[in-house]
Amino acid sequence: MATTLRPSQVRVHLARQRWRLRLVWAGLSVGALGLAVRLVYLQGVQAEWFRERAAAQQKALIRQASPRRTVVDSQGTVLALDQPVYELYAHPRLFKQPMPQIAQALAPILGRPVAALTQELQRAPSGIILARGLLPGVAQEIERLHLDGLELVGGFARVYPQQGVGAELVGYVNREHRGQAGVELSQEALLRQPQIPALLQRDGRGHYQSATVPTSWLLDDPRQLRLTLDVRLQRGAQSALRQSLQKFQAQRGAVIVLRVKDGAIRALVLEPGYDPNEFYRFPLERFKNWAVTDLYEPGSTFKPVNVAIALESQRVRPDQVFYDEGRIFVGGWPIQNFNFDQAGAGGSLSVSEILEQSSNVGMVHIMAQLPRRDYYQALRRLGLGDELSTDLPFTSPTSLKSETEFVNYPVEAATAAFGQGLALTPLKLAQLYAAIGNGGWLVSPHAVAGLWHPQTKELTPLHQPPRVRVFSQATCDAVIPMLERVVERGTGKPARIPGYRLGGKTGTAQKAGVGGYRSGKITSFVALFPVPRPEYVVLAVADEPQAGNAFGSTVTAPVVKAVIERLITLDGLPPSRK
Repeated sequence: MATTLRPSQVRVHLARQRWRLRLVWAGLSVGALGLAVRLVYLQGVQAEWFRERAAAQQKALIRQASPRRTVVDSQGTVLALDQPVYELYAHPRLFKQPMPQIAQALAPILGRPVAALTQELQRAPSGIILARGLLPGVAQEIERLHLDGLELVGGFARVYPQQGVGAELVGYVNREHRGQAGVELSQEALLRQPQIPALLQRDGRGHYQSATVPTSWLLDDPRQLRLTLDVRLQRGAQSALRQSLQKFQAQRGAVIVLRVKDGAIRALVLEPGYDPNEFYRFPLERFKNWAVTDLYEPGSTFKPVNVAIALESQRVRPDQVFYDEGRIFVGGWPIQNFNFDQAGAGGSLSVSEILEQSSNVGMVHIMAQLPRRDYYQALRRLGLGDELSTDLPFTSPTSLKSETEFVNYPVEAATAAFGQGLALTPLKLAQLYAAIGNGGWLVSPHAVAGLWHPQTKELTPLHQPPRVRVFSQATCDAVIPMLERVVERGTGKPARIPGYRLGGKTGTAQKAGVGGYRSGKITSFVALFPVPRPEYVVLAVADEPQAGNAFGSTVTAPVVKAVIERLITLDGLPPSRK
């Protein structure tokens, strides 16, 4: 039987329903208002913060990891290149396996004891570097372990395939991958390719989207830094120099082969040298290119330069004769020939004979024909007293007395006549001989040919300082035959090569020290080849040879001969005569 509600009960029931309905609507209204306020807060107040967080998750500013340019010699032989390598970092707080288990897995790959690795992993909760310079194959082995908490960071390592051959010019890079010597230092701006930053997009898993990679990253720049060096000649010169230094027990030595027309360095050897792959194993003095940095008094090898100065002044004729007393006094100071005690006076000598016999007294008489101020200015025009312009680092300015001293004290000009009282580097002396060989032009010695594109075979040369004329062609044409006679009939006989003509000059100089000259000597020989139109200057220097018969003719002239014979083979040069 159905229950019948009284009217009063109906009214109460309807009132309750209306109250509930109002309560629901009030809740919905408050909720909607809250959502609206929250939406305004999120899209207004916190909008910038959310945009930054979203950008941080979706995008990343990445710099392209660019290797240093490859360095090659004049024939394309690789001298230096970058190789991909990895650094291995450990973050123990992220390990999901026990630490000994991880050490056990890494030990055979890294070639390290398990105990040592375990101890290393206990040093810090994160950021422990376990290995550097890992090759890609080793890195792949580590990745295949799928161990959490290990991080491989990619980079590049510099490799020098020729080891110590050419290190004098190439140099090396430190652990931060920055050049420390040679062209690695002087051409740092060219070798370090620009790292182009780009904002890359990530997908939901954090992987970078290839569509957002800039096209500039996809365009490879294959250009290489090409040197004027010829590794084949460098290796031959190194061998010849090393044998001579060992034979005469010299402290160190150098060989320079310079192309006379433009100053291109085809070889520059220093012994003892170093391996740039393991530079940290060698003493610091090995890294210095002392053919560019260290000054020495050239002695008799400077005499041909002085003869050129004298002839250029037109105060001395090539056929002029001077009397060699064997020993003279200038400003109260004695000056004599090296063989005065045995030979006495040299007698009447032509300019050529003075060079042949390397007469100090004869050179003093030749240079005395010039006013000392004119002589000094001629030396300055040759760049003495200035820094040599070259693309190799750490060049030293040549040393020359002040003009006041040179002009007011006759002995200064007299000693300069036979290569004492002034100092220069071996490379500067080679430059001066190149000026005689190329018709009188002072060129800038350089080791960098330019940027070479291996596919298009195009070379973009680097800018070289303009050459400067310092001698006339007539002066050079007069000096070169004199140098040839030095080799044919004088102290340069050990450098003779059957069928080929060359000119040169020996030198055995004292070593200047504080307050005067000290024990020890420097022997050298400089040659122009071939005569009568030279293409190369070849210079060899040996510092403090210890054996008894140590002179420029015995220590360094044979080295120059061996280097020229190597040049003949490499360039296919025909004989000058039967």
